[in-house]
Amino acid sequence: MELMNIRYYANTKKTSLLALAFCAMMATACSTDSQTTVDADGQVSDNQNNSSSQTSGQLATFDVAIDKVTAEPTDVAAEYFPSEEDVLENNSFTTEVPIDLSNPVGKTENGVEVTVEGGHVTANHGETKGVCYVVSGTTTNGSLTVLGEKKYAVRLNGANITNPDSAALNLLSSKRAFVVLAEGTSNSLSDGTGGSQKGALYCKGKLLFNGSGSLSVAAATNNGIHSADYIVFRTGNNVYVKSAAGHGIKANDGIYINGGILNVEVSAAAAKGINCENDIIVNGGRTTVLTTGSGTYDTDELEAKGAACIKADSMLTVNAGELWLKSSGAGGKGINGDSSLCLNGGNVYVVTTSGVYSYSGDTSSPKGIKVDADINVGGGRTWVRTTGNKGEGIETKNTFSMTDGEVASYAYDDAINSKSTMTISGGYVYAHGRNNDGLDANGNCYVKGGTVYALCSGSPEVAIDANTEGGYKLYVEGGTLVAVGGLEQNASLSQSCYQASSWSTGTWYALSNGTDTFAFLTPSSGSTGLVVSGGTQPTLLSKVGTSGGTLHFGGLAISQPSISGGSSVTLTSYTGGGGMGGNPGGGGRKW
Repeated sequence: MELMNIRYYANTKKTSLLALAFCAMMATACSTDSQTTVDADGQVSDNQNNSSSQTSGQLATFDVAIDKVTAEPTDVAAEYFPSEEDVLENNSFTTEVPIDLSNPVGKTENGVEVTVEGGHVTANHGETKGVCYVVSGTTTNGSLTVLGEKKYAVRLNGANITNPDSAALNLLSSKRAFVVLAEGTSNSLSDGTGGSQKGALYCKGKLLFNGSGSLSVAAATNNGIHSADYIVFRTGNNVYVKSAAGHGIKANDGIYINGGILNVEVSAAAAKGINCENDIIVNGGRTTVLTTGSGTYDTDELEAKGAACIKADSMLTVNAGELWLKSSGAGGKGINGDSSLCLNGGNVYVVTTSGVYSYSGDTSSPKGIKVDADINVGGGRTWVRTTGNKGEGIETKNTFSMTDGEVASYAYDDAINSKSTMTISGGYVYAHGRNNDGLDANGNCYVKGGTVYALCSGSPEVAIDANTEGGYKLYVEGGTLVAVGGLEQNASLSQSCYQASSWSTGTWYALSNGTDTFAFLTPSSGSTGLVVSGGTQPTLLSKVGTSGGTLHFGGLAISQPSISGGSSVTLTSYTGGGGMGGNPGGGGRKW
């Protein structure tokens, strides 16, 4: 399926029999997983591994690609600016200084001094306020450097700058720099390998993008765009960054995406598409990041590291808009955070395709989403798929908490893993561990509400796991639950759970509890045992027809559909524990 169709589909809430038939026709069940390992010399090799549990639907097939032309999504949250001074509309830049890089001319006017050396232009506005540099023209061996003690604007009005020796646009003033992409214009910045610049576009101060033109940045030496302070993007911006040596976009003090179309590609080993030493906030727009570099061994920190589409040293918050992230190098990650991740709205789509990077016994494992602090989900849609060896879907080194929204993770290893407590009290969760657990909490795991559809690879794994060995438990206290592969032993089931007498692969089932109905498609292969739970004793029908309702997990489930046909499935009381009977199809097959 084309990416455009996937994006349209991902924003469609209602489905029909025709749409479901189309999804079934397009779905593919992958029979092999790519594994990548790297030996002690840093060499990468690929092999194949048959998976234990497979699924179908768009969660198994969606892809991520650069998209500069599709209109940015209209789903936005309120813009965030660290200061009111960061808003272009709150400033006045009426002193315009034209600079034509095709034919640069030295001059002094309106308190601004412009000097020229070859194709290299330096503009210094000193203490002059309200200056706007209007930059146009093309140079293949030049640059623009800006100095000054007051905030200023640079309007790119059809400027194409290539500097073989250093930064193409070098904003060395420590004051606010408003980079305005003039409407209807295309602009480009490229550096070469002759210097030691931090970025093809480097800004010493706050870097504030505005305007509805386009900007392409190509970096050969280091980062594409680098600010020593923070960066703000706004609606209308269309920015493409490609770096062959460093990170795509780097900021020291924050990155705030309030809107716009942002595309980033990086290819260096362990490079980050978007890298920030402070908070990252996404309030709108469409951000697409591709990383293709393998892992590397950091000789300073003495550890193996992988690439990441987004690396946040502090909190990452998504309130609206879209993130499309794909990492294809060994040890790569979609999101890598040192602090918390808050998913409050918007859509996040993550794919990793390679396996573990290993160097002399030190490894970097692929992860769809990996953070060191809490993950809090309060809204939006998040889809994650990892196919490479040891790839986990979503991992937090602390707690995982979900109150609303939709999360779907289809992973080579654990689908969703928390080092501490996991709590699901609302929303829709699909967790499918192809070779391990679906939900895996190393502390207590609480299912208090919402709808959970969890699947594991087979015994000894379970669909929902808690750290019983460490004295913790699984608590099922509410919500709607479907678990292919059973639950952790000694679970506390204050809401009754029931085991199906048998189940079939690749089949639509309908679980009804009072007036609530949840239809789900079983995997094309899977573990033994099917456990369900609802507010009261539910009924279960197999081989049903569906129409209407709200589609979830890329075609794997529907809430509140109309049901037709089907056969009743016998349900018996279930007390917990893996290794159950009731193989797929009821025929005693082993998967």
